[in-house]
Amino acid sequence: AVLCAASVVGNEPFAILLGDDMIDSEVPCTRQLADIYEKEGASVVGVMEVPAEDVSKYGMVGGKMLSPRLMHVDRLVEKPSPEDAPSRFAIPGRYVLSPTIFQCLRETKPGKGGEIQLTDGLQLLAQRERLLEYQYDVTRYDTGDLMVFIDATLAFALKRPDLAPGVQEII
Repeated sequence: AVLCAASVVGNEPFAILLGDDMIDSEVPCTRQLADIYEKEGASVVGVMEVPAEDVSKYGMVGGKMLSPRLMHVDRLVEKPSPEDAPSRFAIPGRYVLSPTIFQCLRETKPGKGGEIQLTDGLQLLAQRERLLEYQYDVTRYDTGDLMVFIDATLAFALKRPDLAPGVQEII
């Protein structure tokens, strides 16, 4: 799907926001990543630390910590077993990438599930240019889970002055 955007994006950095994640934060998540991209001049993936039993649900990253929340990424693995994970830092679906990723995806062979995985393309990108991970400060909702979707809907509705009274009454 990302490769389909190549002709529209052209030679500009761009953001990817996966639709099954709702993210709430004081500073928008994409803004946090764009700031890192601009400051560091490198592609950046947003990450969160997950329990060992959840690493098989995500693309996982590993590398060298540059600061408490920033890592230079040198290894990415799509949905590994806990023993094969390079860390417990998962990519839950926010990225700001250079257009170099398009060529990397063109060269990426189908991987997990017989599909071309963005994580595998990112591994190739990390070999060609700097790739960073940033542990963003957010509240994340995995809306692929129906109960979490309901939780997110309520949380966002309760933040809106025009909806909060009615939602509180429903609850």
